[in-house]
Amino acid sequence: MTSVGADERLARAALTRVFEPGDERGGRWLRRFGAVALLELITSPGARRERLTGVTGERLGGYRIRAEAAVPERDLAAIAALGGRFVCPGDPEWPSQLDDLEAARPIGLWVRGRPDLRIWSLRSVAVVGARACTPYGAHMAATLGSGLAERGWVVTSGAAFGVDGAAHRGALSAGGATVAVLAGGADRAYPPGHAELIGRIAEQGLLVAELPPGGHPTRSRFVLRNRVIAALTRGTVVVEAEYRSGSLVTARCAQRLGRFTMGVPGPATSGLSAGVHELLRGEAVLVTDAAEVVELVGDIGELAPSRRGPVLARDLLDPASARVLEALPARGAAEGREVARSAGTTTDEALGRLYELHSLGFVERCGDGWQLTARPTPAGAVRRGGT
Repeated sequence: MTSVGADERLARAALTRVFEPGDERGGRWLRRFGAVALLELITSPGARRERLTGVTGERLGGYRIRAEAAVPERDLAAIAALGGRFVCPGDPEWPSQLDDLEAARPIGLWVRGRPDLRIWSLRSVAVVGARACTPYGAHMAATLGSGLAERGWVVTSGAAFGVDGAAHRGALSAGGATVAVLAGGADRAYPPGHAELIGRIAEQGLLVAELPPGGHPTRSRFVLRNRVIAALTRGTVVVEAEYRSGSLVTARCAQRLGRFTMGVPGPATSGLSAGVHELLRGEAVLVTDAAEVVELVGDIGELAPSRRGPVLARDLLDPASARVLEALPARGAAEGREVARSAGTTTDEALGRLYELHSLGFVERCGDGWQLTARPTPAGAVRRGGT
């Protein structure tokens, strides 16, 4: 049961054919007049339309032509035939974080898929990046997608070629949840080469669109779509992006909205990593896997495992023994007195440590002196903590 009336829903559905996504002037009018009254004003005679200030008569005329051509009942029937629905502000399924977009908030969202969009958006991460990504970028996006899905997070992206598609596929391969925010209508598979992927997302996840059924994507609509991806999620991860990449728009929108912004580093010589590195020089956080993403966007205690290089046998020596070992020359032998002087300790202390190091396989006797052994010592043979 929804809290939005039928007239309000019809009016908002019609207005998705009148205003372009992210039209802030339309958003301000919508807040001022309400959907039903705004639609009446747009289609009313000129005298009444004068209440819609801040826009030229030519633009108002364009709005009116679009409004008169809108048939919201048909659009609602079309999305229902696909098993979808039109979600409005005020519906229980409406993700309240979209309200952070203020006047640029979507008029409503055309949704396909069984899950609840609001619930899924509570624990979601955007993974975006270059369309013409490298094999490295595709691998990282897929790995992030599957890793996030395995940890119970929803992977949100734009269903484009490259990083977007890899992230969706990674989530699906792990039996996880994924949301595709489309730049066209929810009934259209775009790009056509991703028809199978988008069909799988409609079955296993959610397709979300601001444009009504039949709406086609344009360059500006792709850019404006990115603000919805940023607002729906707790954070945005960018995997490969040139300086002018649309995924940087998503990241910067996320920053403005107070969301987490993350970047996966790449080769400094790659133009496809230049935009990511620029983000990392600012407010973005460097991440390399899903655990690091979840540590940032998740709840307290969802920590990434500690990372360190391989443990060497000498790492487990106590400080005094380590100093004596370091005092031995790289080549040749040294007497106990020389070792003690270099280690800054007494001769008796140095000799005691040398005999311990000998039993552990680090050093060996050479006449009256001591030298490093050429035989490697297994890390497990050393007692942690020393004497």
